[in-house]
Amino acid sequence: MKKLLQGVALVSTAAVCQTASALVIDATSTDGTAMANALLGSGVTISNANYIGGPNQSGFFSDGAAVLNIDEGLIMTTGDATDAPGPNSAGGTTTVVGGAGDADLSALIGGATTNDAAVLTFDFTTTTGDLFFNYVFASEEYNEFVGTQFNDVFAFFVNGVNIAEAPDGQPVSINNVNCGNPFSGAGPNCDFYNNNETGVFDIEYDGFTDVFTASVLGLDPEATHSMKIAIADTGDSSWDSAVFLQGGSFTDAPPPVSTVPEPGSLALMLLGLGGLLANRRRLHS
Repeated sequence: MKKLLQGVALVSTAAVCQTASALVIDATSTDGTAMANALLGSGVTISNANYIGGPNQSGFFSDGAAVLNIDEGLIMTTGDATDAPGPNSAGGTTTVVGGAGDADLSALIGGATTNDAAVLTFDFTTTTGDLFFNYVFASEEYNEFVGTQFNDVFAFFVNGVNIAEAPDGQPVSINNVNCGNPFSGAGPNCDFYNNNETGVFDIEYDGFTDVFTASVLGLDPEATHSMKIAIADTGDSSWDSAVFLQGGSFTDAPPPVSTVPEPGSLALMLLGLGGLLANRRRLHS
């Protein structure tokens, strides 16, 4: 069993205040077709949707723009989706679903054991042969378990090939997107990571990525292709992770993302805390 490790945050952002609407989660439906349709955008058709996951493990979210730069869409977790709204009141929020892992996710991270997988599959066609999708990965594993076996992971498999990659081409997982353990401002893809150990952002997870865009080009527009969206715990069933999938961004052209002011940035300027502005979250797509 993992233990909560105590540490000192290297960068304090406690002065930042949240004034935007809180994240809202609706986890009442586990219908795969409804989930897939929530993601559907222009130039793409979807069929044969199926969802595998435990109660409350997935759901629909809204009012997420101020924190995630994604206003609404689908959340899939390794625990309980209703735990996602802030404030960040616990360092290791956990719901042990007791579900199986996923062999494809395990293969992405060197054959490690995965558990509590949430998986959405469907078939699709794309008018242009191209496909794009926006998402944010978040976890309670940050920052205490960066660099350990608890390497929770997320993927989009198109025709069996993962297209959800960090900017350096690695799979999106705890060990591949972080700023060190303890948080140091340095690590793989650190520029695309947001530290929330001090509760800067109104969300439960201790850290999350910027908005990433998964894409694949040159698919056969006359053919039907397969999509598998999956997330899982790695090494145990504790300390939940989530992926926020932007509604309507499953398209045949690059989708837009929400653009909102950084939470608390005006307040920081009024307080003269200019040094903190260097740590403001940057949007990458």
